Amino acid sequence: MNNYASETFSTAEEDVLRRYFTNLDQPVFALVNLPEVVKGALFARYSRTHKSLRRLFLDEFVDDLDISGDHSIDATVGLAKAEELYQRVFVEYGDDSVAQLGGVHLACEQSSNLLTKILERGRLMSYLEQSTRYLSYDRRLDGRYRYHRDPDVLASNLGTRYVGDIDRIFDRYAQLVPEMQEFYKLATPQSNEVGDLAYRQTIRAKSFDAVRGLLPAASLSNVGIYGTGQGYEALLLRMRSHPLPEARAYSDMMLMELRKVIPSFLRRVDIEDRGIAWSRYMKENRESMASVSTELLNDIEPTTVDEVSLIDWDPDGERKMLAAMLYSQSRLGEAQLISVIDRMSSEEKLSLARSYVGERTNRRHRPSRALERLGYRFDVLSDYGGFRDMQRHRLLTIEWQSLTPYHGYEVPEDIEACGLTDKYVTALERSKDLYEAMKEPFPEQASYAVSMAYRIRYVMQFNAREALHMLELRSQPQGHPNYRRVAQAMYRQIGDVAGHNIVAGMFDFMDLTAAEEGRLESERSLEDRRENKS
Repeated sequence: MNNYASETFSTAEEDVLRRYFTNLDQPVFALVNLPEVVKGALFARYSRTHKSLRRLFLDEFVDDLDISGDHSIDATVGLAKAEELYQRVFVEYGDDSVAQLGGVHLACEQSSNLLTKILERGRLMSYLEQSTRYLSYDRRLDGRYRYHRDPDVLASNLGTRYVGDIDRIFDRYAQLVPEMQEFYKLATPQSNEVGDLAYRQTIRAKSFDAVRGLLPAASLSNVGIYGTGQGYEALLLRMRSHPLPEARAYSDMMLMELRKVIPSFLRRVDIEDRGIAWSRYMKENRESMASVSTELLNDIEPTTVDEVSLIDWDPDGERKMLAAMLYSQSRLGEAQLISVIDRMSSEEKLSLARSYVGERTNRRHRPSRALERLGYRFDVLSDYGGFRDMQRHRLLTIEWQSLTPYHGYEVPEDIEACGLTDKYVTALERSKDLYEAMKEPFPEQASYAVSMAYRIRYVMQFNAREALHMLELRSQPQGHPNYRRVAQAMYRQIGDVAGHNIVAGMFDFMDLTAAEEGRLESERSLEDRRENKS
């Protein structure tokens, strides 16, 4: 059985919490009886605090709410009337679209970083995850470092080593963070134009960025999810078939809490000829493909590749995109429009694209759906920490391989400049040795041991419209250097490799600088907004 830390609340606090949270002692719980804006604000604050959501609610939100009329509410009571209302339509007639109309805010706490990627896989849901960039991971929970302790591993003869090795890696993380803070203070002294809070936050964030590669994938995170009944059903079916024991156990807790709020939408999850059969189908397919892949590929060694490789695109994509720009404004079919495009000069094509894109004065000003007519597929081999950030984009196709230490790791330049390379690499080698010891008896759980500095291979496929959003966002100066580098390489290859210069010319807010001071500028702007608001 998983040993999750439980919080303690006073009697008065419990009385308040019972009105808005479906339980007070489990790591998974739903939010109910609160205004949507409050639930959204809670999740927004979630990513930058060590506090649990329930403690955050008590400390920072409850005083601003009028709860005087909520004394009779009990959030642990299921919605019987809703159950009766949807029973006939959803269960008897199988109208799946009904399950798109009921949503739930669900808090998923004490989730390993392996589990967060499983939770965040679905496209039609919204997620907000606790950040490794704003919080120090040397903080403890119930006196222990915050990482997942798999029950089967702990009960084995590797249990003591697992805890000991992961603790030592966290010890090294805790040791290097203050050393990097001193390094950055000396490298970037505080100027008169920068306030104390902005400077302090910048130094902390840069230090966490530099050292986060040591954190193993077992590190715990909190994830806030908002989704419909249909989205949760698909997520639970995947989790119940997943080979990672943590995912299957966690799905049981999620199902229990969701059924307190939207029971009818999840009725099929554990019915033998419905959800159980669907999960079995996914499990059997995965196992079959694992067997076939081993037989076909086991003796082939991977070749050396660049960090980012554009491996597929449509050479005619831009002419199709230009035709799509005209489509909604014309009476012509697309084939006829393409023939019109083919008769245009290069300057006329560029003028058409400029008219369609318009004057973008902000990166959030995005052209419409004609850009979805062409797309790109990239094969990426980057550190796991950067992958975590890129994986959060959902309007695309992304697949990733198992996390292992076999693709090597990256030592940040600032770690080398600070003279901490040996200490950093020693911790990474400990991570690799633990993985090697675990991979035979615990092939799924072995990835818990792998630090985020190790590389993982993944493929990303997206259209030009998503590229515009994602690459401009992930190249911003305040971003982590590792995923900024991936975004910049993708942008360059759209123009240089695919030859799509019209598309590349639309990226008005792509940042290709080294952006060493980007974090400081971001924190200074945030501090200015706080002062202006007050």
